[in-house]
Amino acid sequence: MDRTLELIKLAQEGSKEASETIVKENVGLVWSLVKRFTGRGCELEDLFQIGTIGLIKCINKFDLNYDVKFSTYAVPMILGEIKRFLRDDGMIKVSRPLKEMAIKAKYVKEELIQKNGKEPTPKEIAEQLNVEVEELLMAIDAGRDVESLYSTIYQGDGSPIHLIDKIDQDDGTDGNMVDIIALKDMIDKLKPKERQIIMLRYFQEKTQTEIAKEIGVSQVQVSRIEKKVLQSMRQNFG
Repeated sequence: MDRTLELIKLAQEGSKEASETIVKENVGLVWSLVKRFTGRGCELEDLFQIGTIGLIKCINKFDLNYDVKFSTYAVPMILGEIKRFLRDDGMIKVSRPLKEMAIKAKYVKEELIQKNGKEPTPKEIAEQLNVEVEELLMAIDAGRDVESLYSTIYQGDGSPIHLIDKIDQDDGTDGNMVDIIALKDMIDKLKPKERQIIMLRYFQEKTQTEIAKEIGVSQVQVSRIEKKVLQSMRQNFG
């Protein structure tokens, strides 16, 4: 067990000193998240205190049996705590231009799907609207709550697979987490058979032949569906 996990274990057993040590070592993480909310009408010091409360909750709730970095687990929890505070105080307000852009983006997306027969990338939508991709994503994401790392992304005959189970342990960065959440959203939008094949192939690591036998189709059909879904996912990540 590494040092952080040992400190968490001690903190959960009642050690105030261990809890304070973890908080001190993660001050930079909390501040990096707090700074995202600059200009929201609230003092950053106040948001830092809220973020710290979220961090302490993470320490108390963290499951030592999960094979995931504490920082990876903490990021969405801290963000969620800050967003709830701002929302409850009525400080998160979506501007009219952002609302209008989100509506326009929805229509443009549908038009591009009808025209090209495939899901457009954020870049393609942004180009149609003549806006920056970052601005478009901000409009779409306005008001959206942080995705739970414990969302079930697949429920087969056995135990459910959660979002947190699939995070790459070699990279605890925010960017990696965002990519994983985006992937989860894509999987949710797949047709039932497509989703089943992807989950069996990449989350349960079964061969195409094994999947074909399990769901009652040919190996060629499995291969064709897998290829189609992966191409679509690559385009959406672009």
